[in-house]
Amino acid sequence: MTPTASERIARFATAFGPDRLTAPLRAACGRSLVDLHAAAIAGWDEPAAERVRRYCASLSGGAVDVVRLWRGGYGSLEGAALANGVAAHVLDYDDVSSPMRGHPGVAIWPALLALGEARKASGDQLASAFIVGFEVIVKLSRAMAVRHYARGWHSTSSIGTIGAAVACAYLLRLDATRAINAIGLAVAQAAGTRQNFGTDAKSFQAGQANAAGLRAALLAETGFSASPAALDGGVGYINLYGTGEDLAGQLAELGSAPLEIERSGVEVKKYPLCYATHRMLDGLLDLRAAHRLVLADVASIDIRVSRDALAPLIHHRPRSGLEAKFSMEYAAAAALLDGDVKLSSFLDSAVMRPEIQNFLPKVTASEQGETLMPRWAEMTVRRNDGAPLTTRIESLRGSAEKPLSDEEFLHKIQDCYDFGGCRIDAARFLDDAMRMDCRDVSGLLPVVA
Repeated sequence: MTPTASERIARFATAFGPDRLTAPLRAACGRSLVDLHAAAIAGWDEPAAERVRRYCASLSGGAVDVVRLWRGGYGSLEGAALANGVAAHVLDYDDVSSPMRGHPGVAIWPALLALGEARKASGDQLASAFIVGFEVIVKLSRAMAVRHYARGWHSTSSIGTIGAAVACAYLLRLDATRAINAIGLAVAQAAGTRQNFGTDAKSFQAGQANAAGLRAALLAETGFSASPAALDGGVGYINLYGTGEDLAGQLAELGSAPLEIERSGVEVKKYPLCYATHRMLDGLLDLRAAHRLVLADVASIDIRVSRDALAPLIHHRPRSGLEAKFSMEYAAAAALLDGDVKLSSFLDSAVMRPEIQNFLPKVTASEQGETLMPRWAEMTVRRNDGAPLTTRIESLRGSAEKPLSDEEFLHKIQDCYDFGGCRIDAARFLDDAMRMDCRDVSGLLPVVA
């Protein structure tokens, strides 16, 4: 009998062993973890992060419960997964997977770290669980994410919830039957819409992916049941959330070398806003430096990108920092005016600068071609006087093809910690995390001062 998609995933997850870990795999996991933690510390005092912590505290009357929040205090397992996940995503500075069209690290790490602390998991177990969850997310995404995302789903949460559940099931050492149930229970909770981009709800959706995935695995551990065909049954996930795509081909490759964390990689954001702007920013900042461009000298910018690449950029005249993170127009204006795009670029006051607001109508963006992949961006910058400047960008900085150097990566991490007002030695934390050799992950994250 042909196995269902859930059965294929469970078979892979239960068979994967820490013996497959290599030093490069540990390093890839550690780098992703540090990037995610730094984004959370930087976002900790954002209104959405504060609101969700108040909500989580209200559920238990503020009492100390099971695991630490990353910047002080304690919470329940689900509460910590939710609150840490919201903080890590609220600035939109966390890692990316191009096949997923979303953020894999923030969908998995907050849940794994909460569960790992509670169950005293080792570094090897934690790294293996992340690799398993990442593998499932990317394989599902290769089968369905382009059309899924185009229809309006926020794949970080709508696909990420399933990856989080499988990662947690692995860490709990669930057998195949219980892992299948965890997947079905994750499907029961998978959600998230791109309509919420530019609001608190976007980061909530990422945090909820962790809470829901963790809840699914813990319920499955008790024997709670779900359909083994929840993913690919007649009225299952792929027919409701997708367009009936065949998952079998991608899932047959689960665990095959190279693993997805090696093949597609974890992409690190160089700029703290939607990844769909990053190719344009690379090109525009290069033109600015080479030709000494200033905002007042530019008459217009025409940006052309591959098909569906503009889907998340829904705010054309942003009025807040959250909206500006999903605005191609604002990204271009801020880059030209400031010569960089950084965390402080998304203060509401920065977005509302008159010179920025007046320039927004001068930026136009359009899609061309028939496919999203391979992704590219072109632009023409027209000056008030002088010949127009044109550039094309394919591989962007921070991608799997063009990763940030260690120096560039540490600069980002330290900037996040400084923005969050925390004294953390980024280099030391990165060294510890990339080795992943701790016996108990409760001591892995740095104590925040």
